[in-house]
Amino acid sequence: MKFENVLADINGFGRFQIMIIVISFIGRFTLPCHFMLNNFIAAVPSHHCDISSLDDEGIFMNLSRTERLLVTIPVQQDGTPSSCQMFQEPQYHLLVNTSHITDAHTVPCQNGWVYDNTTFKSTLTSEWDLVCDRRGKNKATATIFFVGVMFGAMAFGSLSDRYGRRIMLLVSYVSGMVFAVASAFSTSYVMFTVLRFLTGFCITGIVIVSAVLSVEWVDIEHRKIVGVIDSLSWTFGNIVFSLIAYFVNDWRRLIISVTLPLILAIFTWRWMPESARWLIANGKLEQAQMYLKKCANMNRREESIHTLKTETLSTIVTTEKRDRTYSYLDLIRTPEMRKLAMRTGILWFCIATTFYGISFKITGFGLNIYLTQFTYALIELPAKLAVLYLLEKIGRRRTVVGTLLLAAICLGINIVIPKEMSVATTVVAIIGKGFSSASFATLVLYSSELYPTVVRQNGMGYNSFMARFGVAVAPMILLLDDVWTELPQVVLCFVAVLGGIVARTLSETRNRCLPETIEDIEQKQ
Repeated sequence: MKFENVLADINGFGRFQIMIIVISFIGRFTLPCHFMLNNFIAAVPSHHCDISSLDDEGIFMNLSRTERLLVTIPVQQDGTPSSCQMFQEPQYHLLVNTSHITDAHTVPCQNGWVYDNTTFKSTLTSEWDLVCDRRGKNKATATIFFVGVMFGAMAFGSLSDRYGRRIMLLVSYVSGMVFAVASAFSTSYVMFTVLRFLTGFCITGIVIVSAVLSVEWVDIEHRKIVGVIDSLSWTFGNIVFSLIAYFVNDWRRLIISVTLPLILAIFTWRWMPESARWLIANGKLEQAQMYLKKCANMNRREESIHTLKTETLSTIVTTEKRDRTYSYLDLIRTPEMRKLAMRTGILWFCIATTFYGISFKITGFGLNIYLTQFTYALIELPAKLAVLYLLEKIGRRRTVVGTLLLAAICLGINIVIPKEMSVATTVVAIIGKGFSSASFATLVLYSSELYPTVVRQNGMGYNSFMARFGVAVAPMILLLDDVWTELPQVVLCFVAVLGGIVARTLSETRNRCLPETIEDIEQKQ
């Protein structure tokens, strides 16, 4: 007997499943906000050396602010004051002839910096002077956060397969909120980076646990809808995030603002059920029966309750010991599972690298940072809605392969388009991001359908780890433009093609039952 037969009797997509989707949607809202948070809290405002200390000597008593900058700060080629250098001695002759080219000796800023607060009231940059020779520390804050996400994915994947989806979702909610709010009260750079690492570690459990929990409660026909809705929660979060960031321009208050929705998520968690599949696979038949009866009652299938007997449920998984503890080693212990883990790991890496590589490279809108964030989020909407149609018509595998290869084509086109045609390159890049977004939206659902219930969360944790590794690699790829301007596009194009080739080797899961045990995977081949 298959679990899908039980779902068919109690309605595999009724009010009970909609409740799960809504609760998951609420919890997932904060994720894109934290993933894109560095765009705003670590933004670098216009800045120049602080020359206020020179005022104490009375040197600039009769000079205007513009004149003071002129004689103390060298001018860059674009006409703006230098951000990191100042004259060792004031150059008063520039007051008479501003066109005079001086070779006066310059030194690094001696007394800190002055920042333009027009756009941002406060950022990490202005808080701890993360500019000039310290700008590497600024970029490191994002890297440290995603390293936390990488290891958190592995940890929560394993723990939720061992202790259950529901309890680990609550742990992720609470711990993620605590560390995120604590980071907003950081008194030093080191304290902030440690707390951001812990935030990333804990908050990633939300996405991998809720995605699996949603898929495990719906029937075959509606799994694609759940996958797309989960993906749209990310887009919705990005859209709202741009509005929140516009009105909250202090980095501490912004972190708290995007974290507060977790309070609502914690409150609604009480109605989140445990995965009946996981309970049955682990021999907890009475608890599984309780949740299945709740599902039947809420979906108005009371006549099916009498069929939900523990004896019946025990026949769903009979090929493996229920009291066994599974780990990441089970992903490589048997030959077919080993092949599956290798292929999906490479695919997640390729798609994440392509998606974030394109996202980091898109420029030329001429919009401010808030409109850019808003526009990037809107771009994903038509791509993800198209996925809903494609999943049913051509299946998961062809959708992933097709969208990845189309993204590769867009990257290839941008290699040959002259850089002077900035509008054309931007449009093609946007289309490429749309295709890569569609592949990402499909991949989460596709992977959760490929792995058996007993190690599904381990598999998703491992795949999420590979994806975050791709996110970390993407900025490094973009730095290759120092070797050759088009080299980053070439590498990203190759990665996308590689992902498409690997995806072609996976099996199709459309209209098929979810595998329950590792033996199901081994016998498929």
